[in-house]
Amino acid sequence: MTETVTGFTVHDIRFPTSEQLDGSDAMNPDPDYSAAYVVLRTSAGGEGHGFCFTIGRGNEVMAAAIEALRPHVVGRPAPRTAADLADLSTALTHDSQLRWLGPEKGVMHMAAGAVINAAWDLAATGAGLPVWEFLAGMTPEELVSLVDFRHLTDALTPDEALALLCAAEPGRAERAARLRAGGYPAYTTSPGWLGYSDTKLVTLARQAVADGFRQIKLKVGADPDDDVRRLRLARAAVGDGVRIALDANQRWDVPEALRRLADFAPYAPHWIEEPTSPDDILGHAAIRAGQSVRVATGEHAANRVVFKQLLQAEAVDYVQIDAARVAGVGENLAILLLAAKFGVPVCPHAGGVGLCELVQHLAMFDYVAVSGSQEDRVIEYVDHLHEHFADPVVVTGGRYAAPTAPGFSARMLPASLAAHHYPDGPVWAARTGAPGRRKENGS
Repeated sequence: MTETVTGFTVHDIRFPTSEQLDGSDAMNPDPDYSAAYVVLRTSAGGEGHGFCFTIGRGNEVMAAAIEALRPHVVGRPAPRTAADLADLSTALTHDSQLRWLGPEKGVMHMAAGAVINAAWDLAATGAGLPVWEFLAGMTPEELVSLVDFRHLTDALTPDEALALLCAAEPGRAERAARLRAGGYPAYTTSPGWLGYSDTKLVTLARQAVADGFRQIKLKVGADPDDDVRRLRLARAAVGDGVRIALDANQRWDVPEALRRLADFAPYAPHWIEEPTSPDDILGHAAIRAGQSVRVATGEHAANRVVFKQLLQAEAVDYVQIDAARVAGVGENLAILLLAAKFGVPVCPHAGGVGLCELVQHLAMFDYVAVSGSQEDRVIEYVDHLHEHFADPVVVTGGRYAAPTAPGFSARMLPASLAAHHYPDGPVWAARTGAPGRRKENGS
């Protein structure tokens, strides 16, 4: 009998990170890192896990959006091949009535991404491979078939994408072996949360260098004097040989961004991330053209079309994909191919619960099968909440180790799901007085 998807369970999972100000920045001062988490189950006992990342309030909205996709998934054959996964992605993103809510952006699009990523976890687990290897084992033609080229062909055609992938194909095995042996370079944001004291910033910055990181990141965008002071302290702590990236989290208008970056210049920032609205293509281009600090953005870019425009407008020096913002693996593949076409390095965003676990696979696949390079490329790393995952990231000497366990590294531990279920898991019941554990959505 054909294996089918029979189960679809959605969880509202939240962690009280605001209590220690982990994750705090100028636009988001009190995040509770959260996941609208979905589990697919099949008639043969298979499971696929995926999620959307949020920062607390509204996670229930995301969970409801995921639940709305149930009819497109339950009862269909369990996806195993590139063709299956492409068909599922199309079903979820091309439903005309649900698509209207974006189109192809926002809560509904992210919900589709959570389910699509869960399907990739299911398929890769069934193949006995981590997602990066599962993807890198596909032919160039199969990879091209995963991409929705609608609205892209003025910048990237299927033939151009195929040529890029074919050109990278001969070195795949060698690069995969190199990746297994030496990992992928990382940088850490852990010292730089805006709510941390100066003492904590300096201590964690020094520890990052001792741990092998050659790049750290600081949050900026609140008080101008505080930003300069913190950057001065960080530079003194890490020395001149370590890169310091800055992240304004969308805080500034264009003229203010230019003024603030001039103030930072004596401390040699490596890049400025999200200096203005993530939707402002021309604003990013103006900031990039108006000063010398490189511009990075993408974690809040809604879809592949926004990335296309950032690249066409020469508005970005570093493309920052996010595994849980766009519609899953296929759309991120489109973005990786666009970045390769325009010759712009990809440095993924990974701040947030589970994002390190997911996006490492995409960056490693990019190295093996698309860009073929680790030059001037790093994956973000934050050092909290990994203990809640069955296959947590491993970072040693400032480098991500290549995952070896089958799947997308997305599976949370059952005890963590139970404890952090909102609002009535024990962690939250103790804070809110919720009466007890409610029944889960779905089956």
